[in-house]
Amino acid sequence: MSDPGTNSIGEIRMQVMWNRLISVVEEQALTLLRTAFSTSVRESGDLSAGVFDPRGQMLAQAVTGTPGHVNTMAEAVLHFMNEIPRDQMFEGDTYVTNDPWQGTGHLHDITMVSPSFLNGEPVAFFACTAHVVDVGGRGFGADGKSVYEEGIQIPIMKFAERGKVNLDLVRILRANVREPNQVVGDFYSLAACNEVGHRRLVDMMKEIGLTSLDGLGDFIFSRTRDAMLERIEALPKGSWSNELVTDGYDEPVKLAATVSVRDDHVEVDFTGTDPMSRWGINCPIIYSKAYACYALKCMVAPDIPNNAASLAFFTVSSPVNILNAVRPAPVALRHIFGHMVPDLVLGAFSKALPGKILAEGAGALWNIHISARPVAGASGRRAEVLMFNSGGMGARPELDGLSATAFPSGVHTMPIEATEHTGPIVIWRKELRPNSGGDGEFRGGLGQIIEIAATDGHEFDFSAMFDRVNHPPRGRDGGKPGVAGVVKLDDGTKMRPKGWQHVPAGRRLILELPGGGGYGDPARRSAAARANDRSKGYISENDR
Repeated sequence: MSDPGTNSIGEIRMQVMWNRLISVVEEQALTLLRTAFSTSVRESGDLSAGVFDPRGQMLAQAVTGTPGHVNTMAEAVLHFMNEIPRDQMFEGDTYVTNDPWQGTGHLHDITMVSPSFLNGEPVAFFACTAHVVDVGGRGFGADGKSVYEEGIQIPIMKFAERGKVNLDLVRILRANVREPNQVVGDFYSLAACNEVGHRRLVDMMKEIGLTSLDGLGDFIFSRTRDAMLERIEALPKGSWSNELVTDGYDEPVKLAATVSVRDDHVEVDFTGTDPMSRWGINCPIIYSKAYACYALKCMVAPDIPNNAASLAFFTVSSPVNILNAVRPAPVALRHIFGHMVPDLVLGAFSKALPGKILAEGAGALWNIHISARPVAGASGRRAEVLMFNSGGMGARPELDGLSATAFPSGVHTMPIEATEHTGPIVIWRKELRPNSGGDGEFRGGLGQIIEIAATDGHEFDFSAMFDRVNHPPRGRDGGKPGVAGVVKLDDGTKMRPKGWQHVPAGRRLILELPGGGGYGDPARRSAAARANDRSKGYISENDR
């Protein structure tokens, strides 16, 4: 197909093709959702999918997916291209890794990349990422002292060559994980995801008459660059800093960031953040960068498509610390501080753009990994169960915060029915937590209360991955902080917010998730808003 040029008809055709490309990656992601074995993927959408040009630049991403996966994947594809020479790439290939520093930050995320060929020439790469239920080792938790304890490590290698699956890798996987059928099933689902993307792209190119994506890529990147530059030019110029104290593992951890707006880009520097931890709460820079860019994108240009050109306007740097952990640091729970990065960055930005930034929220997902088993001497079922749960978002400058919402990760909460189906556990209660949102002219979003027990004749260990228990989300512009989280048994026994712990048969684990901070002076909240809160049970009759 010849270049349609820059006339209006040509631009319309390019825009149509851009939309077609987005529909291709959406179908790619939906294939993974439909075929995945793990509930974290199938029910919660803990995944990403995207298409890249032959130089490894992201052209488009699926709307389905998390910022941590999408934005790390945008960098990870280049690592695959550096490891596998072009003359060793063939039609039908699929490459894989879970390397935390070349993938998406921890071993539980599997990233697959597949070249897409048309008429014998590579025209694109498809990539996808998903969180699998188990990778062996100590299990999903903070207790490992190095990455070597956290599970099987898969360097960048071929999962399939010319369409033939590497069965030796499959056998090694089966021997190293607790849920081999789920994990291997997810590997095949990821490969199928890329294959569907490839087929739809080739169909599209043949239909339109394209032999390469060069012209379309130039159109996408040039329009994106122009739009991004316009937004950045409108921002105030200067540098602003912020600090945020989190629970850590056995002692608080300080996160620090300086945001600098230049004439043509925005910089984030994590200098001042606490050193690496000996526990598995460290975060590789690839993941910290992903969420820093997400926060900036939300603030600067939320309506501009996310691709290589938009991400190029953001630079992230850091000395070695807990947000730039280096091998062999344990990184299993890298999501906790990664999910705190947006509040950290937006807190700095609030000094540049007063009155426009939401209050702090729960931030990190309250993930819980449950290892259930029969009590000694009883028969029953063993299972590994993973749940994603969300606290409240911070209040916004003109609206209350959203309750029990996964910001910034964007994953769905797993349905109770799907969770109970995966193992011998019962979710006795899952409801909004009254009075947990910080007071203000606009109220913080509510957390939730979740009550979990093993079925009769069973007990379970659980890996706690919680934060904001000792350091609740702060309000903004006079708003009050959200209420801190609580982890306890039904007999009142306090449990730790991180680490593997035991819940005996007959006991229930109670999680009270933090609420978001409030925004603005509480004295300015309208009587009607307070009455509405009371009528819906968001606050108690005698509260406020």
